[in-house]
Amino acid sequence: MTADLPRCRRVPWSEIDRWADDVARRVRDADRRPETIVGLTRGGWVPARLLCDRLGVTRLVSLRAQHWGVTATRDGAAKVTEGLSGAVRGETVLAVDDITDTGESLLLALEHVRAAGPARLESATLLHIDHAKFVPTYFAETIPRDAWVWVVFPWNYWEDLASLAARAAAIAPGLEPTRALLAERCGLDVPRADLETLAARGALSAGAR
Repeated sequence: MTADLPRCRRVPWSEIDRWADDVARRVRDADRRPETIVGLTRGGWVPARLLCDRLGVTRLVSLRAQHWGVTATRDGAAKVTEGLSGAVRGETVLAVDDITDTGESLLLALEHVRAAGPARLESATLLHIDHAKFVPTYFAETIPRDAWVWVVFPWNYWEDLASLAARAAAIAPGLEPTRALLAERCGLDVPRADLETLAARGALSAGAR
């Protein structure tokens, strides 16, 4: 496993709510309320559901397009691994993901949805990094390319922490050294109890304890 430890930004639910409110407002201001929302799993599933709630959209279907493997590590080229869970032909559609980082996953997903024959197709993310190959129709906040960070969303906290902590533990074994390295390299202030939880789950080696 790579020992890379990227700078991270852990976001709380309060920011997620604010971003979802902002995206929903932009959609309403454009008078482009969709009939169907396509949530890109896994990262876009929660934002998609939040936008359904805010826009009064009752139809939510899924599509899985993958580009990242373990945390902050690209897993080859973007690919659709699970097709649309429902038909969208003739529908006005909003495809939703959590972030456009490279933009490749969202771009590939939109090509897949477009081939299914929607009447209109737009896209939305909570965050957009401005080095991405694709710019979504709606987004709440831009992260400049020179300020790139790995965003730790609430719905992938434990998965990201397990990956990052394992890398840190390989460099600095022991809970406190691992915790200190995560703070130094990643900017993450991780409670010791969370690392103890990972150790109990077997997500950290015995030497990391």
